[in-house]
Amino acid sequence: MKSKNLGQVGIPAGVVAIILMLVVPLPTVVLDMLIALNIAFALLVLLVSMFVRRALDFAVFPSLILIATLFRLALNVSATRLVLRDGFAGHVIESFGHFVVGGSLVIGLVIFFILVIIQFMVITKGAERVAEVGARFTLDAMPGKQMAIDADLNAGIIDEDEARRRREDVAAEADFYGAMDGASKFVKGDAIAAIIITTINLLGGFVVGVVQKGMAPGEAAHTYSLLSIGDGLVSQIPALLLSVATGLIVTRSTSKADMGTDFVQQLGQQRNALRIGAFALLGLCLIPGLPKLPFLVVGGGVFFLSTKLKKPSEQAAELEGGPDALPAGAPAPDSPEALAEEMLVDSLALELAVDLVDLVDTSAGGDLLERVRALRRKVALDLGIVLPPVRTRDDLELPLSTYVIKIGGVAAARGEAPTGHVLAIGESLEGLPGTPTREPVFGLAAKWVPAELRHQAELLGATVVDRASVVTTHLAEVVREGASRLLGREDVRSLVDMVKRTHPVVVEELTPAALTLGEVQRVLQALLDEGVSIRDLPRIFEALSLRAKQGTDVEGLVESARAALGPAIAAAYAPDGVLRCFTLDPRLEQAMFESMVAGDGGTHILLDAARAEAVTNRLAQLAEVAEQRGTMPVLVCSPQVRSAVRRLTRNAAPRVPVLSYGEVTGQLQIETMGVVDDAHAPAA
Repeated sequence: MKSKNLGQVGIPAGVVAIILMLVVPLPTVVLDMLIALNIAFALLVLLVSMFVRRALDFAVFPSLILIATLFRLALNVSATRLVLRDGFAGHVIESFGHFVVGGSLVIGLVIFFILVIIQFMVITKGAERVAEVGARFTLDAMPGKQMAIDADLNAGIIDEDEARRRREDVAAEADFYGAMDGASKFVKGDAIAAIIITTINLLGGFVVGVVQKGMAPGEAAHTYSLLSIGDGLVSQIPALLLSVATGLIVTRSTSKADMGTDFVQQLGQQRNALRIGAFALLGLCLIPGLPKLPFLVVGGGVFFLSTKLKKPSEQAAELEGGPDALPAGAPAPDSPEALAEEMLVDSLALELAVDLVDLVDTSAGGDLLERVRALRRKVALDLGIVLPPVRTRDDLELPLSTYVIKIGGVAAARGEAPTGHVLAIGESLEGLPGTPTREPVFGLAAKWVPAELRHQAELLGATVVDRASVVTTHLAEVVREGASRLLGREDVRSLVDMVKRTHPVVVEELTPAALTLGEVQRVLQALLDEGVSIRDLPRIFEALSLRAKQGTDVEGLVESARAALGPAIAAAYAPDGVLRCFTLDPRLEQAMFESMVAGDGGTHILLDAARAEAVTNRLAQLAEVAEQRGTMPVLVCSPQVRSAVRRLTRNAAPRVPVLSYGEVTGQLQIETMGVVDDAHAPAA
């Protein structure tokens, strides 16, 4: 039988058998086998709980506790029935009653109550408290974890499948600790039941022995008391094992290794602590009256173990390759090659203040470099360009907690990420200590609050983001806004060669026959400047080839490329299938068309200043209202004025894309959010 079928049939059958044990008498041989099975099962669960790497790897544990508790109670009932009826409950209970406790009632009672106290007062009570606190904090931390997953997804560190898996893990973790909070009550109730059952067995056995079987009071007390104590010990040993397993599971933090491996590795990093402990143990040998040999042997063993461990500096050197080591073949710092390397201007750079270096220090848990690498992949998939490597360095001249993002050596953005703080984004944060600020991407009201107040900020309804996510999100926004500046001539050549491998005819018709590489670059930069992805290069090149026969003006080429990409452009702003848009007043649109003039940078709309200001202010107002509602509409107009309208409105409403009617095609549902007019312009 396959393991899956065994679990589907065997486990339910076992639970039914446990229920039958409560009412059906068992032979002593069967009871012995089941007691051995109970001990083996508890030992197996304990070992599994020590080898799992995280609590969710043993998510069935709360259900196992219920089944194991029910199994032990069924065994207690069966054993009690045999003890009171026959005065014999199998060789296992008899051995525990005679051999383990030496046949002494007093010793048996003492050992039994010690085990109960250890289980009930120490392990079970502690595990219950940890499970309760873990469940509460896991539920409180769910919104923050969900936001962290969304931040990683938006930064490109993870894909949709990984984000979905992590969200399921977060929900499963909350369910698990909630279940463990309840399951710990089973363990606590089991310990209480053990005391009550043993007390009932002692009294009931004495009454049965004296009244029904005519034994002398001393003989009845001795016979039934030892059997009752043996039954109690047999049930308490597996109960104690499961209690320990419960404590291990609820105190197990997420790790990449099992508990034993973590213990050895983490203890091995504390060389000085082991040496101090060894000298303390050896120092106990100097106290008069204490035996010398045990402390001498243990202290010497600990000192010998500490000598086998490496110094912290040696461990760091192994991880980093040595503090002063240079890569093989690296030029000297003052060589012409090294100076020429330093003279080069980085296309994209991220400079950090000295107190932000921990964000890139992997040994301190920093994952900013990994996030930046994932961002390059995200941008490539979204925009269709390959970002240059992001040069990350520290800058001693920057103020503390400051970072600067540079494009072509020029600062494009600046932000702050104070050490030990998280960014809480929300409106109702007056009660929290911290530094008020603005979220760097959308300019939302926010506050840098101490990391230990993260849960309080989440309870107030704020969105809490860690420092690395703030920097990565800011970098992603700067990259999207400056994508056209990052697309160099060599990058265009690489893109053309890439298309040539799959669509050679398209490239041969385009360049250099119809357009030069520089003209193609200007078109692609113009598309990126408006946030249009250039991933579909074959379609773009085909449109450029056809349009180039009429003329090579960049504006006309761009509009031709946009027309070819129309459905994809519109779909990018309608993730739910609904395109929310603003429209131009027909009279205003006609006036714009009549006032258009051609210039070096393309066509421009020459409205009078007051009328132009009224139009841009109206669009900015509509955009602000839409953002407050959580929507991001586009402005739709005729193809003849689209590019000129974009130039007119980009400063007043930079986040409002401008699309033409020809681009709004396909199966999208159109929802009008407002009409842009010049009604508030002063009369001429």
